[in-house]
Amino acid sequence: MPLTDNNQADAQARDAHVQIGRSGTLGRIHLNRPKALNSLTLDMVRLIAGALDSFEDDAQVAAVLITGEGERAFCAGGDIRALYDGGPENSAAGRQFWREEYVVNAHIKRYGKPYIAFMDGIVMGGGVGVSAHGSHRIVTDRTRLAMPETGIGFFPDIGGTWLLSRGRADAGTREIGTYLALTGEQINGADAIHAGLADYLVPAARLAALVESLSALPATADAEAVAQAIRMLATAGEPGPVERHETEIDAAFAFDAVEEIVAALVASGSEFARKTLATLQTRSPTSLKLTLKLLRLARNDASLEQTLEREYAAGAAVLAGHEFYEGVRAAIVDKDRNPRWNPPTLDAVSDSGLAQYFVPAPERVFS
Repeated sequence: MPLTDNNQADAQARDAHVQIGRSGTLGRIHLNRPKALNSLTLDMVRLIAGALDSFEDDAQVAAVLITGEGERAFCAGGDIRALYDGGPENSAAGRQFWREEYVVNAHIKRYGKPYIAFMDGIVMGGGVGVSAHGSHRIVTDRTRLAMPETGIGFFPDIGGTWLLSRGRADAGTREIGTYLALTGEQINGADAIHAGLADYLVPAARLAALVESLSALPATADAEAVAQAIRMLATAGEPGPVERHETEIDAAFAFDAVEEIVAALVASGSEFARKTLATLQTRSPTSLKLTLKLLRLARNDASLEQTLEREYAAGAAVLAGHEFYEGVRAAIVDKDRNPRWNPPTLDAVSDSGLAQYFVPAPERVFS
């Protein structure tokens, strides 16, 4: 939903990768890189950070809205091809990107004003980071959300292990987050709400009307006033496919070892279990074990910053290794969909091999 002069937004040039402006009392951040599915670069992260600071200090801004250009994607994540091209020898650049991105994620979590995200279309990786930590998270009938990192030799970062280890606040911890983190499966808007990653379902056709309503709020509007404006246009979606399999997911994914999860799925023998097993067998065994350990540790964290610091250390180790580059090669560069994971099996991934991902990084994210 681009910024235009028609809504009095003081937009940047049309080709800017992040357009920043105002619509009434609504601060606007618009990701504008549609050919790359609005994937984030370091420059984009810095523009978002500056906008957050500016809007938070502006007494005429009641709330902030982040959107993405085009119908295909809100944001498909960080620019992993750039990280791949940099290679292990340029890992410092990747760490710099993550440090600044993670600071933005934490700022969104504790933002002093209502932070609204239109999670319309594809929402993956870093796109989850600039949306799901917000106070008012809106999915649509076009939402396709995923944290697919285990398929590229990585893990759900940007606070993903914080989000996926918790579930909905009103329902306690659920294993749907464990399932989503390990399999990387895409979910629709209804399942995103059920998993605790979003709050409201608003049909895409109503988003423009919602922007108008939000823009008309008084500068003193609080979080409840924003929620009331959203509820006026929100709908109740039908239960999604993941919610329908919730009992089986909770039973199979409650274990603290990936091997036990696999054994539970084998024992189940259902069609859903067989499909899930087939998906897990395509993922990096190292990433599966690392992700599960990060999830279980994050479950007991006192703050998002604590989780992000751990994720940063693990990410720094990943950039120095093999799995990520092989995963990106198979998925994005050569596109042969045949990654050669090393180690190739779960039983070959040792505890000592995982230990490298929990060594403190060369620098910290938060002082």
